[in-house]
Amino acid sequence: MARAAQSGVTHLALTDHDTVEGVERAQAAAKNHGIDCIAGVEFSCLWRNRGIHIVGLNLNLEHAPLQQATQFMARQRQIRAQEIDRQLARVGFVNTLPEAEALANGGQVGRPHFAQHMVNIGAVKNINQAFKRYLGAGKVGDVKQQWPQFSEVTQWVVEAGGVAVIAHPLKYQLTRTKLLELCADFQAAGGTGLEVISGGGQTAAQTRAMTEVCLKTGLQGSLGSDFHAPDMPWQALGSCGPLPPEITPIWSSWP
Repeated sequence: MARAAQSGVTHLALTDHDTVEGVERAQAAAKNHGIDCIAGVEFSCLWRNRGIHIVGLNLNLEHAPLQQATQFMARQRQIRAQEIDRQLARVGFVNTLPEAEALANGGQVGRPHFAQHMVNIGAVKNINQAFKRYLGAGKVGDVKQQWPQFSEVTQWVVEAGGVAVIAHPLKYQLTRTKLLELCADFQAAGGTGLEVISGGGQTAAQTRAMTEVCLKTGLQGSLGSDFHAPDMPWQALGSCGPLPPEITPIWSSWP
C-alpha cells in the first residue's frame, strides 16, 4: 500500500489468485495511506477447455458460498503445486515445493513462487525468464489443473454481491470471433465487465481493440496494472493509464 501511495494510486483492488485471505489486511493497511481498497479475487476457470481468469470485484467476504469456493480452489492449487514440483523434477529441479511454500509464507503457492526459487538458486536471471523457459504456457511447469467451468465461477462472484470481469483478455490469444463468443457466454452467465487495459506494456492498438469489444458487446470496462511483484516494472502499480472515456467503468454504479 505504501508503494501504491507513492505511485499516486487512490483506488485499487486486491485480486489474489483464488483466495480472499489477504483482503482484510490489505484494507486495513490501505486506510493508513488514504487508499480505497476494494475486496476482490481472481478465479481460475475453464471456457471450452481453455484456461480463463475471472476477476471478482466489490465482494461480500462474509458470503458463505464464496468462502466455500475459495476453500475448494485452495485444495485445487495445492494439488497443482505438487504436480508442478513433480514436473520440474523431470528437468533437474529437485524438491522445489518446500522452497516455493517457504516463499509463499503461509499463502497459496503459485508459479511465481517456483519462479522466484529458480532466481534464488541462480538457474535463471529473473522471474520472466523462469516463465519463458519452464513455467509459462506450454512449458514443463505449466500444469493444467481441473479448474471449474467459467460460468460457475462467474456465478460465485455475482452471488457474493460482486461484479465479474474477464481478466487480461489479450493473454488468451483468441481471435476476435472467439473473444466475442467468450463475451457472449460470459454475459449469459451474469458477467458484466472486460479488462480493457492490463499492465503498462499494452499498446494503443490493443487498447482500441478491447474498447471496440466493450462497445460491441455492451460490457463495462475495467483496468489494472496486474501488479504481482516489485521486480516486474511492466506491471508496476499505477502503470495502466486511464480507461477510454467512451467506455462505462465497471465501478460507475458503486456508492
